[in-house]
Amino acid sequence: MSDVAPGAVLRGAVDLSTLKNRPATPAAPAAPTGGDAGAPRLVFDVTDATFGDVLELSKRVPVVVDLWAEWCGPCKQLSPILEKVVAEHGGRLVLAKVDVDANPQLSQAFRAQSIPMVVALVAGQPVPLFTGAVPEEQVREVFAQLLQLAAQNGVTGAVPVGQGTEQPAEEPEAPALPPLHQEAFDAIEAGDYARAADAYERALKENPRDEEAAAGLGQVRLLGRVQGADLQAARTAAAAEPQDVDAQLLVADLDVAGGHVEDAFERLLDLFAQLPGDARRPVQERLVELFGVIGANDPRVIRARGRLTSLLF
Repeated sequence: MSDVAPGAVLRGAVDLSTLKNRPATPAAPAAPTGGDAGAPRLVFDVTDATFGDVLELSKRVPVVVDLWAEWCGPCKQLSPILEKVVAEHGGRLVLAKVDVDANPQLSQAFRAQSIPMVVALVAGQPVPLFTGAVPEEQVREVFAQLLQLAAQNGVTGAVPVGQGTEQPAEEPEAPALPPLHQEAFDAIEAGDYARAADAYERALKENPRDEEAAAGLGQVRLLGRVQGADLQAARTAAAAEPQDVDAQLLVADLDVAGGHVEDAFERLLDLFAQLPGDARRPVQERLVELFGVIGANDPRVIRARGRLTSLLF
């Protein structure tokens, strides 16, 4: 199960100072807005350049920050839950969505070792909430604790959500997942990545062309490998032993999980180039698996695959 610690402010653990002090772009309003009344939206995208505005907004109303990526399956399961629960609070919370691939400085500032990662901002200070996909009921419990913490720090405002404020349209109910896919997702929610992998493997035995199962399998294997890993310790070990395959593989996994995809690919390709032929196979296999996690059509995968091919031949 994902760790939940809304009561502990990450003072010193997350450095937002460079983003907080950055001047906003001229086109950026003081708070993300929408609708005729110019009221802040409940759900909005935020970038490296506009994050200073969000820090200011957090002095009036708690801001939930959803760190996600397009390639992250659990992110796509969690984000609609976050949006739904934020909307239920009638403007007492807002949701800022951060694409970690497009905003590497924010990803680094929040030390996003794996995603989805959900953090809150209260009076400009980050508060850890949880990582990984969690059930809707747990999201509600965490947000209730977040509001209590915000009240203790004097942040009790709300954004208007009446007439003139842009509200997300109600989406049609998603079709039911195939049984084995649902079993895998339930296991992901519980943090049991081994059980999720087993469900996806059985789905692939039933249908070897099940692309969603193949992608899901790669993702949960990755999540399983990075679960509980210490990023700083892993980097220290990899730096001390540049040709230690296991050490380099772990850092690459952590980089991909944290959105630093190109860094991961470069690390493994450089290692592949340095190793003798009989030691290369694990690195090649991990690269191929990570290519599947990110997606064959992703430009970063295309470039890395091209370099791997040139190293092979």
